[in-house]
Amino acid sequence: MSSSDIFIGETIGTAVLILLGGGVCAAVTLKSSKARNAGWLAITFGWGFAVLTAVYMTGALSGAHLNPAVTVGLAVKDGEWGDVPVYFAGQLLGAMIGAALVWVAYYGQFRAHLTDAEIVGDPADKPIEGPHSGADHAGPVLGVFSTGPEIRSVWQNLATEIIGTVVLVLAVLTQGLNDSGKGLGVLGALITALVVVGIGLSLGGPTGYAINPARDLGPRIVHALLPLPNKGGSDWGYAWIPVVGPLVGGALAAGIYNIAFA
Repeated sequence: MSSSDIFIGETIGTAVLILLGGGVCAAVTLKSSKARNAGWLAITFGWGFAVLTAVYMTGALSGAHLNPAVTVGLAVKDGEWGDVPVYFAGQLLGAMIGAALVWVAYYGQFRAHLTDAEIVGDPADKPIEGPHSGADHAGPVLGVFSTGPEIRSVWQNLATEIIGTVVLVLAVLTQGLNDSGKGLGVLGALITALVVVGIGLSLGGPTGYAINPARDLGPRIVHALLPLPNKGGSDWGYAWIPVVGPLVGGALAAGIYNIAFA
């Protein structure tokens, strides 16, 4: 498996993952979407199907890690770190591309949502936000792009992301690999997609279950860059938790695997 195959596969796969996963968040959230208010079940199953589609599409090309936490887990398990930067680069780029495509697909809905006075209020009533104002609240559409906690508690939010990622990565490590030995086999991809649904249903309530640093960071960067009216802040004060938590969880899952299953 060459570095170019890894980079291309991870870029395409993660872009598809975020396009479909972020797409279901947009569908449920945004004004004038036919699926608006479809609820948490729609989001969790949408993300599960996104994982399934992306893994099937690119598994033979890159192993379809699609997640730096999975990449770290496999590297800790096998002791092979040489391709990790290539995986990370493809995953982050793909996540940004996927988030931008969600914006394109829902362009009209974003504008309708962010110009609705009932949703964003009257801009004339808002305080002026400058580079030194300290304002970095989570804007009204940030949840389409990245995650955020229902209750802000650093230790709980971090622990929730670690626990959810341990479940995900341990599930990945214990599934059958494909012929290349670098990614999930057909049955493993299906099981892992269902695990993602299960994590969302059971552990997604506190933080929105990022369980994937690229999935959260890439779209958050896109949210900060896109010319969205009244978009609000990108909540950078929280952004480290869905990056550090999943990376720690991935490493812990590999340690558990090496102790209990290897």
